[in-house]
Amino acid sequence: MGGRPFASALADRPLLFEPVPPSARASGARGAAHTEEIVRVLAATPRVDAVDVPELVDENHEGRPYYRSGDTRGFAKTLADRSGREAVVNKVVAHLASPTALESWTRETMARGIHHVVLVGGSSRYIPYPGPTVSEADRISRPIVENASGILGNIAIPQRTGEAHRMLAKSRAGARFFTTQIVFDGDLFLKMVSEYDVLCRQAGIVPAAVILSVAPIADEGDAEFVRWLGADIPEVAERAILNGDEASAGARSIAWALSLWESVNRGWWEKELAVSIGINVEQVTARHLGTAGEMLSALARVLDVQGTAKPLA
Repeated sequence: MGGRPFASALADRPLLFEPVPPSARASGARGAAHTEEIVRVLAATPRVDAVDVPELVDENHEGRPYYRSGDTRGFAKTLADRSGREAVVNKVVAHLASPTALESWTRETMARGIHHVVLVGGSSRYIPYPGPTVSEADRISRPIVENASGILGNIAIPQRTGEAHRMLAKSRAGARFFTTQIVFDGDLFLKMVSEYDVLCRQAGIVPAAVILSVAPIADEGDAEFVRWLGADIPEVAERAILNGDEASAGARSIAWALSLWESVNRGWWEKELAVSIGINVEQVTARHLGTAGEMLSALARVLDVQGTAKPLA
């Protein structure tokens, strides 16, 4: 039981699993049962390198947060201890009261035995959030995280104009890896990574790893929810996955994710990119744990066979 050290995994096709954390309103028994289900999924897929726990937070029109997830750090630490994987926790820094609050959160997180964090911005560029920007947050948290032998990460959004430049700025501020929003279009991902690769070469810095996020969807409601999360679903992808037959949409989601990774991996080789890439499988909703586990296992088998070997022509 247990994956590779996260630091070494980032350089060699990392595989992450992003489960849905328990609701803030979940009882102790429900939370324990939920944790047990995820531990079983991880036990079935030894190739998983880390558990990536999101912070589920909604915003009102003024940007004030409503936290849907409970204690994500406690959940992440329990999963890490039970599964033998290292834990990564996400934190939306925009909602913190001040830079000092971020510093306190980071120190407390390290003290609780969680050493890898993904710092996330607010959902709107038009809202004056009280917390720091992501680059500012990176600069504040970096020395604390690195002093605990941890690794700092951020989010990348392939469809956002100028994203590669943002990634470069965040890399300079301390980010050593990026997980993406859920991706259904491999070309968008490759374009962003290629531009980031060029910028890093020009700047003379080592690029951060970029981890492609994929997730199963089963019906139109899932598709709308994923769009609400900020992902783009091309019409061709939605037709291929849903196809009017919800009963086998999960299997088609897995097939789409496998095909997406194959095209990304081939493009990575063709472009001779220096950026390390990997995969993050998201659960998205509680009812999709089984399908997400199947997707995780399928991609793990591909990575085990493929490694970093160049694909056949």
